[in-house]
Amino acid sequence: MKKLLHKRGDLILQEQPFACVLLPQFRHERCDRCYKLGKVLKCSGCLYVRYCDRACQQEAWPDHQAECVKLKALPAALVVPSAALMMARIIRRLQKGGDFQKGYYTAKLYRRFHDLMPHEEDIRKDTKRVEHFQAVSVVLRRLLDESAFPETAELFRIYGKMCINSFNIMDDDLNSIGTAMYLGASILDHSCRPNATASFVGARLQIRLLEDFVGSELDFGRIFISYIDLIEPPDTRREQLAERYYFHCECDRCEDEQDCRLMGAASCPNSDCKEPICIEGLADEDKCPACDTPIKQSTRERFREVTSFTRDRLAEMKDVTYFDVCRLCIDKQEGVLHPLNAHYLKTLENGFDSAIQLQKWDVALDYGARAARGYRRYCPYNPLVGLLLLSVGKIELNFGTMQAALKSLHEAEKILRVTHGEQHDLYKQKLVPLLCEAAQAYDMSQQTNVMVRRE
Repeated sequence: MKKLLHKRGDLILQEQPFACVLLPQFRHERCDRCYKLGKVLKCSGCLYVRYCDRACQQEAWPDHQAECVKLKALPAALVVPSAALMMARIIRRLQKGGDFQKGYYTAKLYRRFHDLMPHEEDIRKDTKRVEHFQAVSVVLRRLLDESAFPETAELFRIYGKMCINSFNIMDDDLNSIGTAMYLGASILDHSCRPNATASFVGARLQIRLLEDFVGSELDFGRIFISYIDLIEPPDTRREQLAERYYFHCECDRCEDEQDCRLMGAASCPNSDCKEPICIEGLADEDKCPACDTPIKQSTRERFREVTSFTRDRLAEMKDVTYFDVCRLCIDKQEGVLHPLNAHYLKTLENGFDSAIQLQKWDVALDYGARAARGYRRYCPYNPLVGLLLLSVGKIELNFGTMQAALKSLHEAEKILRVTHGEQHDLYKQKLVPLLCEAAQAYDMSQQTNVMVRRE
């Protein structure tokens, strides 16, 4: 059988959700149907969900009709937890024949809801999730008729399938704005070195290849996406995967000793040496393998102190990023953590975001450029890297450094063309106009330089 070449950037799967829910903090600014950002109007029945226009409301009505009555009966000030609303939508879909719905991941192969793994035993041992299930069940009784309420065992299986198989819907800035289940895409397994990535157009999922794939047909058993943030040390990644998905990751990247050492590396005490130093396991007499500089006990203690301090601060800033805290961490990290150390890069990314919020553009440019260089070492075609480079290029453009802006935006274009495709709004409406503006400004500056030289 002839082998086919599927190229990097090819769209290999796209799918509408089996069920989805907009996160409650975005319901005042995004349509509950298409998820577009903008002016939205309340449903005249429940006054809870909102739509961007009448067309979206009419499309949503067959699914929203039964839900509308229940939401209307709730106290006006109540914010419904997204997990409860999601489960209610899943149950209603199943009661309307949803278990016969097929999610195709090839022309012939598909998955149904009953094919999804519920991980019942794992979840029963997980105290936090059991407590969450119990809390969700209480709210769920307000969202469903008693006759429609599944038995506890079946409800628990539905909850497990939702927890394990849901995707975070991301907007163009890679912020999570919703949760969705996709039947076909649930076939995709995880790798910390994925060869495919997910992007979203509203709630529609798109999967694109990050590298060329050769085969007689697409073998989805050999296609992997990432379930988690990849700019984390391997022990953190494994901990997150075990906690959320109940498996121990043994992908080639987690087993890559060089990658593991680099993500936790210290800087050489010799400031002229760029060699990454693996502190853990060093003997007292050990030296830098590149320049023979002794690695003193004080160096090791300082590294552990800064690493612990950074880890604690990053954990505290999980939901809210503080510029002063990021700057303090980065000041402590300089000359201690290697420029490719994962904690250093995460701090730079947080510092970049917080500096933009405070309009500290020069600092944002410095942090963003350094973070992008490090991220590309680990994830050459990660959407986050493309978005980071786009933002850096935009700042450079505003600073008038046209050549630097063009370079950053071209690098962003190479990544986002692969991860999102040329028809995605992020590429078409955000990146391309910036590239055109930068190219035009650069051409004008070159023409001005030529005229000055002639004079």
